[in-house]
Amino acid sequence: MADVLMPRATAVWLLDNTTLTFAQIAKFCGLHHLEVKGIADGDVAENMRGVDPIAGGMLSREEIAKGEENPDYDLQVAKSKIAHIPQPKRKGSRYTPVIRRQDKPDAVAWFIRNHPEVTDAQIIKLIGTTKTTINNVRDKSHWNAQNIRPVDPVTLGLCSQIELDEVISKASDRRRKMDAERAARGEGPGLTPAKDTADAYEAEEEDIRKKDVSAADVFRDFD
Repeated sequence: MADVLMPRATAVWLLDNTTLTFAQIAKFCGLHHLEVKGIADGDVAENMRGVDPIAGGMLSREEIAKGEENPDYDLQVAKSKIAHIPQPKRKGSRYTPVIRRQDKPDAVAWFIRNHPEVTDAQIIKLIGTTKTTINNVRDKSHWNAQNIRPVDPVTLGLCSQIELDEVISKASDRRRKMDAERAARGEGPGLTPAKDTADAYEAEEEDIRKKDVSAADVFRDFD
C-alpha cells in the first residue's frame, strides 16, 4: 500500500467523518491503533485540523462505504492521477514574519508535550526558533511562561502540514526507542512507570500558576 500523506491529519478527518474502526484507520494511515485511539481521545495531535483524503484523491467514498460495512475490510489508497512534484529543499532555518514570531513558544511547547522525539535542531529548522527559546520553554524560565499554551505549528501558520509530518516521520524511530526505554523502566517489582510527558507538562503549568502570588496575597494575613 502506498504511504498516505499527512497520516495524522487524515486520521483526524476519518475519525470525525466516518464510522471506520480504529484498526482500519490505523492501517490505512500507517499508524499504531493506540495512536489513533489517542487522537480520538484528544491526547494526540491536539488542535490538529483534519485533512479530507477524498478531496486529496487518496480515498474514494465507495472505499469508505466498504470499510464501514465490513470492520475487517482494509481500505485501499486510490492511485493518484496527478504526478508528484517534489518541493525544493529549504536550507537553514525558516524565516517567520514578525507578527507570527510571538507564536513560536506555543509551537515549541506543543512539540515538547506531544512529540518529545523531535530534536531541538529539527524544531529550530522547521519553525525558525532558537535553542535558547526551546530551553526556556522546556524549563519554564521563558519570560511569558504563564501564557504559553501548546498549539501545533500548522494551526499557527509556522509551517505546512506536509513539513510537520515529514519531521515527525523522521523522528518516529527515535520515538519508538524512547517508548521502549520508558516501558523498560516501568517493568519489574518496585519500579514506577515513567511519567507521561503531557501530564508532566500540565503539572508544571499548574505549579507556575500556583507560584504567581500577588502582593495582596502576601500581606493579606497582616491586615
